[in-house]
Amino acid sequence: MNPLDIHRLRSRRRFLTDARSGLGLAALTSLLQQDGLLAAEPTADPLRPRAPHRAPTATSGIFIFLIGGISQIELFDPKPEVNRLHGQPIPASFREGIRLGQTTFDAPIMGNPFAFRRYGRSGMELSTLLPEIGSCADDLCLIRSIHHEAFDHAPGELVLSTGKDQPGRPSLGSWLTYGLGSPCDNLPGYVVLLNGRSPKARRLLWGSGILPASYEGVLFRTQGSPILNLNTPADVPAALHRPQLDAVRRLNELHRDTTGGDPRLDAQIAAYELAFRMQTAAPELMDVSHEPETTRAAYGESDFGRSLLLARRLIERGVRFVTVTHHEWDHHEKIQAGLPKACAEVDRPIAALLRDLKQRGMLDRTVVVGGTEFGRTAITQGKDLATAGRDHHPHAFSMWLAGGGVRGGQVIGATDDLAWRVTQDPVHMHDFHATLLHLFGLEHKRLTVRHQGLDMRLTDVSGNLVERVYR
Repeated sequence: MNPLDIHRLRSRRRFLTDARSGLGLAALTSLLQQDGLLAAEPTADPLRPRAPHRAPTATSGIFIFLIGGISQIELFDPKPEVNRLHGQPIPASFREGIRLGQTTFDAPIMGNPFAFRRYGRSGMELSTLLPEIGSCADDLCLIRSIHHEAFDHAPGELVLSTGKDQPGRPSLGSWLTYGLGSPCDNLPGYVVLLNGRSPKARRLLWGSGILPASYEGVLFRTQGSPILNLNTPADVPAALHRPQLDAVRRLNELHRDTTGGDPRLDAQIAAYELAFRMQTAAPELMDVSHEPETTRAAYGESDFGRSLLLARRLIERGVRFVTVTHHEWDHHEKIQAGLPKACAEVDRPIAALLRDLKQRGMLDRTVVVGGTEFGRTAITQGKDLATAGRDHHPHAFSMWLAGGGVRGGQVIGATDDLAWRVTQDPVHMHDFHATLLHLFGLEHKRLTVRHQGLDMRLTDVSGNLVERVYR
């Protein structure tokens, strides 16, 4: 055979079969996408609803992030032994393998001055500082064995939100809108409501990381216009606004067509259209005057209470995921004075949210999470027991869930006598995230995005389902 013909034959075979190019690459890409192992290309509407991997029990979520690190000893994990050992040094056996943030091991053990009691038919033990949340105990799944490896605020916040203690990874809300899209046409898929100071990690807490910007949380204000610069300028007549937007859209489409169809331009066009629709939807959302007086009174007058009421209204209108923050939990000192104040600010509004969702028939499909970046040590920070606080402790702390298919009225996991280490049913943050995704019908090993040659996911390379949460 002519050598030129042999070369042509080989080139044709390589084009048809090589996995790196041609039809071979197309076939491989199709198979990977069918198996959920390769992220789909961005489309004109990045927030279009998408089917989950399995039938979900939750279709929306509210994440209540209590910034600063809640003391599990005072609120969620009763330890009589800390009272018996009050003022004494911690035993040497507790020091091995534990890294402290700002205190030292010569600090004394501090007892818990606040009582616990049993709530509900389940008899769940919670602090008397949380009587309203305690009244919802039969809807709560309390996990006392959460742990991770980050012992400072910003890394701990990132682990809680993104599964990784370093910047650059997408947040939980971003992963959910990436995997499921949003059924809401005129509001974002993921909304964030801040109260008080921002978390240490700032916008990384709700960022989209390596995902497209369309999946980032949108920061709403709780008063006035929810988004700065959303309203049309006064000198732009309403009749001109739609034609103006159509002209911008057409210019973007022409640019896209001349550059080979860059999907990022489609996402930009979709963002402009969403902003236009939000101009009518957002003001109605913020007007709570039509809510029953009893409902508004239940949530209270605080910014945090208003944020939880807005979170319910957002979910009601189809928003996929809402993060609400509260910032009074960083008790390095004077914990005996600061903790009751913080609890009083959140106890009633959180209980109001759970009851409101339940009364409206929404709790069955809405998972509510109460979380913090880590717990607190049994030993003090500062040796004056009258004014002391507690240091960071990521090795064993508590979080809770309710609704969205969660089996309420149960406690998962246990810790030792000083709430120092997990002794039963450990739940790493990756396990917690895997379980949350499962409630939404997403398999955490299949929800991936290709980045720098690797398939990244919320749970990194670990994560196991905590089946007791939902079975």
